[in-house]
Amino acid sequence: MSDLTDLYQEIVLDHNSKPRNFRKAEQANRSAEGFNPICGDRVLIYVEMEGDKIKDVAFQGTGCAISRASTSMMTEAVKGKSKAEAQRLFDLFHRQITSDDDIDLDELGDLEAFSGIRDYPSRVKCVSLGWHTLRSALDDDHEAVSTE
Repeated sequence: MSDLTDLYQEIVLDHNSKPRNFRKAEQANRSAEGFNPICGDRVLIYVEMEGDKIKDVAFQGTGCAISRASTSMMTEAVKGKSKAEAQRLFDLFHRQITSDDDIDLDELGDLEAFSGIRDYPSRVKCVSLGWHTLRSALDDDHEAVSTE
């Protein structure tokens, strides 16, 4: 189990130091802003939808390592998926970080790295900020997302 924990820690650290899709998506036709007032994390999600598919997704913002890594990994996981597939992934990810439900973690791939976060309730908001903000962008909701 220690090897697996070390691998997950490596993945999170890598995505924090070299976040994927950390940029403004110039062709984005949807966006949303999210804020975690507890720790000050801020994220802006850009989504380029082509029909029902996520053609491109990117983000900008500031935040803790967990928030940044989670959002980076999220962008990789949802790119090319339909809105419904991205919603399903959100639901699986959210269940993973908030409950002890028996879920198929294989569907989450590297996102399984965050499975232990539910033991640290104050960090759940950090790891889920980007996800909630993505959902708002996909729904074309123009309200700012807050984890409070």
